[in-house]
Amino acid sequence: MTKHHPNGQVPWEKLENFFFQIRSATSFLLMLRSAGRMNSSPTQIRTRIKLLLAFFIIAIVLSGLTAFPLETELRILSSIVGVDPAAPPSDYVGLQHWIAIVGESLRETYARYPFIAYGTDWLAFAHIVIAIAFIGPYRDPVRNTWVVTFGIIACLGVIPLALIAGAIRQIPLYWRLIDCSFGVFGIIPLLLVRRDTVLLESLEQKRK
Repeated sequence: MTKHHPNGQVPWEKLENFFFQIRSATSFLLMLRSAGRMNSSPTQIRTRIKLLLAFFIIAIVLSGLTAFPLETELRILSSIVGVDPAAPPSDYVGLQHWIAIVGESLRETYARYPFIAYGTDWLAFAHIVIAIAFIGPYRDPVRNTWVVTFGIIACLGVIPLALIAGAIRQIPLYWRLIDCSFGVFGIIPLLLVRRDTVLLESLEQKRK
């Protein structure tokens, strides 16, 4: 076997390119939204807000549901990246080593202490509860704009949590950066919703 990237590291060039693509995509989306928002009617603005929030709600729910079948998902992921569950993690390096050691740890924990999974069951439930909160701004974005602000703050909080807690828990840097990307991608639709909500409120006040 040819081993690459010892100690679970990945080339910095790839990481820099990954985050450059995220920044470029974010800037492009914001530019498109800025170009068309000023000529939009209140009905069009509400439709955009509903579509963005529907996407966000579905994403949060799906993200939460994945916290239930962790062992099954990890088995599927192992087969995709070419990790044999019967082989020791020491046979692999880089991402494969990380997937192998997580799989081994999860199997042993579930076999000896199945109640530990109860913690991630509550994690899944928390995602669903958060998603329900966004039904408020979906129905009335102006009155419930605080929920969107809460979501933006939560997305920002993902980054220090992943970097600090992840380091304490000995999570590889590249995996912590992947976790950070959830906050980055999550905040994009919320920023667009917040911008449209401010515009919608302004238009409604002018009509009074």
